[in-house]
Amino acid sequence: MHVRYLFDDCELDTRRRELRRGGAPVEVAPQVFDLLAHLIGARDRVVSKDDLIAAIWRGRIVSESAMFNRINAARAAIGDSGAGQRLIKTFSRKGVRFIGDVRVAEPAVAEAPRPDRRADAIPLPDRPSLAVLPLADLSGEGGWAHFADGVTEDLITGLARIRWLFVIARNSSFVFRGRRADAKDVARELGVRYVLTGSVRGLGRRLRISVQLIDTATGVQHWAERYDRELGDIFAVQDEITRSVAGAIEPRLLAAEGVRGLGRAPDDLAPWELVARAQTHFWRMSQEDFGAAMVPLRRAVEIQPDYAPARGLLGFSLVFAAHMGWITRAEGVGPGGAHAARAIELDDRDPWGHVALGYCALMERRTADAVAAFARAVSLNPSSAAAHSHLSRGYAFAGRDVEAIRHGEDAIRLSPVDPEMALFLGAIAVAHFTAGRPAEAARFTGEALRLRPGFQGAQRLRAASLALAGQLDEARAQLAVARRRQPELSVAWIRESVPYQTPALLERFIDGMRKAGLED
Repeated sequence: MHVRYLFDDCELDTRRRELRRGGAPVEVAPQVFDLLAHLIGARDRVVSKDDLIAAIWRGRIVSESAMFNRINAARAAIGDSGAGQRLIKTFSRKGVRFIGDVRVAEPAVAEAPRPDRRADAIPLPDRPSLAVLPLADLSGEGGWAHFADGVTEDLITGLARIRWLFVIARNSSFVFRGRRADAKDVARELGVRYVLTGSVRGLGRRLRISVQLIDTATGVQHWAERYDRELGDIFAVQDEITRSVAGAIEPRLLAAEGVRGLGRAPDDLAPWELVARAQTHFWRMSQEDFGAAMVPLRRAVEIQPDYAPARGLLGFSLVFAAHMGWITRAEGVGPGGAHAARAIELDDRDPWGHVALGYCALMERRTADAVAAFARAVSLNPSSAAAHSHLSRGYAFAGRDVEAIRHGEDAIRLSPVDPEMALFLGAIAVAHFTAGRPAEAARFTGEALRLRPGFQGAQRLRAASLALAGQLDEARAQLAVARRRQPELSVAWIRESVPYQTPALLERFIDGMRKAGLED
């Protein structure tokens, strides 16, 4: 039966499958719309989990977090995302019920059904979702159609390596229906949150590939790039473009996901949303932001203990904080390693878990284990700028400067405006320092600190590098800045917590710090 439900300042029209709030249309995924309609229709009772699975997921197996995510999305769509639960109330261990006052109105005038409307929208998991639309060949006469199709296929393969991202394949029946789908079409039919679209143009031996990442709910373009290339080895060009696009998109999506949940209380967020919020703090690389990141990460692990991304990022953050001096080694390395190991047990193909485990091994000066774990993260997602940066750091602290700089430059090439750029530059700085180039190390740490002034590790390395380069006044001034943030900094602390992998490299760093004015 088609009805119009009027409640609060909302109107839900089941015939048109439209939700309006304050008179304005609200974009909702098909599952979220169905969930709202079902709860309102059954508002005289508490709807159990089994009832929801049968009605919305048609009996398919679904995780608690997926259901939690859809209920929260429904609350957000109707303005009920605060702590009060004015309209959709959760009853512990029983289910949920729509408790708002509802008036049933006559259905709106029927409109002709759309021929491409899917009766059974694809159920999406509790993570961000993206559809890759076929790149359009704008060259005329289909001259570059095969190249465009090849790039599209490779983009889907590359982006599918991002474990927290759900990627819709290009052979979706909706995308190929004899017309070019736009972002709104895809959002409506597949319920995806983001769309990657673009075009290919060729003239002679020159190629221009343009790509855009669009938020389907708001129409906001989160990222766009244009690549101009001379055509040589067509597969090499295709691989380069694919890696560049996939590498740039991952941090952009993480940033967009973090922003989505900023206006909501942590108790209203699903585990993935909590992880994304934590990232927005971690990227700022200060002690205060580390503390802020811990709140959503611990909450994510609390409500879903078996959620690998939360375990992996929590483990990494704890170990990194111990290295920075924001927490003690005992507080960071042991607990961080335990979270990392659990993340890999839950999903051994999640790069975040391997990065966390690698950093733990680095802090324990188990060089081979650290490099192997970082290399595993790169192999799982070769387009991940962050993974290349961490492998760069592992090589750098071991004194393997050539490999460290190569992977650091790969990270920058993959994501040239990455929010973690200070980490990329910091690893390259360590490589120059261990190779005996303190002036270069000082230059790279200076750039890292310009981006992230709270980066404690870069503050210490800059002080030691300036001192060994003979710039003693600048070194002492930099050490004073570092000690204001870390009063307990001492040679003993360095021996315990700065992960140079050989005694010779560690002594070089201590020598620089002593020259900068650090006392034993």
